[in-house]
Order: sequence, then C-alpha cells, then structure tokens
Amino acid sequence: MNSYTFKELSLGMKQAFTANITEEKMELFYRLSGDCSPIHMDAAYAQQRGYPGRVVYGMLGASLFSTLAGVYLPGEHCLLHGVECKFAKPVFLGDTLTVTGEIVETNDTFCTVKIKASITNQNGETVTRGVIRAGVAR
Repeated sequence: MNSYTFKELSLGMKQAFTANITEEKMELFYRLSGDCSPIHMDAAYAQQRGYPGRVVYGMLGASLFSTLAGVYLPGEHCLLHGVECKFAKPVFLGDTLTVTGEIVETNDTFCTVKIKASITNQNGETVTRGVIRAGVAR
C-alpha cells in the first residue's frame, strides 16, 4: 500500500495494477449487492443476448477504482470524494483487468486530487473510464 501525502503528489504521477475477475468475486458481489439480473447469473441467458457468457457486474469492475485510490494512488491517506465512470465494453469471467490512474489536477487549498482512470482487459481494450476525486492528508 502506498502512503503518499498531498505534498508528495504531483501532476502526471501514475500507478497501475492488475486484477483477475473470478467466479468467487462475482458470487461475493452478488451477495453484497443482491443484483440477481440473469445477464450476470445465467450463462445461457447472456448467450441468448449475444454475449459469450455471463457479463460481469459493471460496478464490480468499477469498484477497482476504489482500490486504485485507496491502495495505489494516493494510497492510505486518501478519502474518496467522488467517482464517475463510463462503461465502454462488457467484462467477462476470466478477464484480467489492468487499472491505471494518473493525477491530472491538484488543489492546494483543499488538498484534493483529480485522477483520470481507466480499466483495460487482457486484449488492451478499454472497458471502463473514470474520473476520481479524492482528498489527501497533508
């Protein structure tokens, strides 16, 4: 876990990590959210809709933005103020996702940062885009 303070952050700083999307993560997200939509739960239904298999919860993938901010950039001194995300392509079981963030704005008065974030799959395709706003301890 990184522990950058606000004073240690600068424009252009980047961090990235990878995460595998597993059946276990899907099950845990279902248990937390209660979202039982058949597109997430039933492979045959998802295939009837034109997908190769169950579609991963968009918010499961987007939850990795919390990991990006709270563990990598800025890390332990971060408090999320907001996350905006756009889902560009579906994610599927077994995908390996790379989550990347770059600081694109800092505010010295309020000790906040704006992070441009993206999630790509193992094929290099962007599946989710995001903007993270966070407060950071001095």
